[in-house]
Amino acid sequence: MLRPEIMNYYQRGGERNRLTVSSRGRLEFLRTWDVLTRVLPAPPATVLDVGGATGVYAGPLARAGYRVCVIDPVPEYVAEASALDGVAAVVGDGRALPAADDTADAVLLFGPLYHVLDRAERIVVWREAARVVRPEGVIVAATISRFFPLFDGLTRGFFRDLRYRRLVEQTLSDGTYRNVDGEPAWFTTAYLHHPDELLSEPAEAGLMVRRRITVEGPLRIIGSRLDEILADPQETAVMLEMLRTVEDEPSLLGDSHVLSVATPLRG
Repeated sequence: MLRPEIMNYYQRGGERNRLTVSSRGRLEFLRTWDVLTRVLPAPPATVLDVGGATGVYAGPLARAGYRVCVIDPVPEYVAEASALDGVAAVVGDGRALPAADDTADAVLLFGPLYHVLDRAERIVVWREAARVVRPEGVIVAATISRFFPLFDGLTRGFFRDLRYRRLVEQTLSDGTYRNVDGEPAWFTTAYLHHPDELLSEPAEAGLMVRRRITVEGPLRIIGSRLDEILADPQETAVMLEMLRTVEDEPSLLGDSHVLSVATPLRG
């Protein structure tokens, strides 16, 4: 299951409203949802939302006609997700999914890969997704770029604290992000991927990565201008349209969440 500091972070509500309150979170949600509408099989496909938390994506997917099951290690989140119409939810871990082989049309890995520090265990997460997805199915995995904390820290003033500089130096060195003092403004323990690893890890698990999609790109760090864009439906629509045109550009993978779209090689 989750490391104690990670479990504590989520049980304290560390990310409960992140995707709905801040402009950065709203951008991440809008872009992720935009991608999902284009890469998932059509409803009523069965979707396993691994790391799905309170159902922020599961709820809209269920309303769109999908059969959705959230699998999450945080019991409080599972209870909330299970209260959503059309959403089933169970406590579970991405390294040992409580699902039979070849039973899902799509698997979302929105959390497990960046909360498993050991590479061998991340391969297990990928393999579990490959096991439960049907041969013609799709896996969509969210990861965080290794370089994001550097730019995020500069824009948010975190480097005023020397501990944050040490944290970033460690992350750049080996990918491990360790908020050892539990600073509430920072993220919790995580593994942040180099974009190249998003090809090698799935391949070792018997998966072919079809796309690596930049989610937000540099827009995460443009400050108040992002608020202005999101306040205007027309500007928001243009933003989403333009981001689609560059979402597969490899040179933009370094400072963003990344969605990897993979399929089983056995398919």
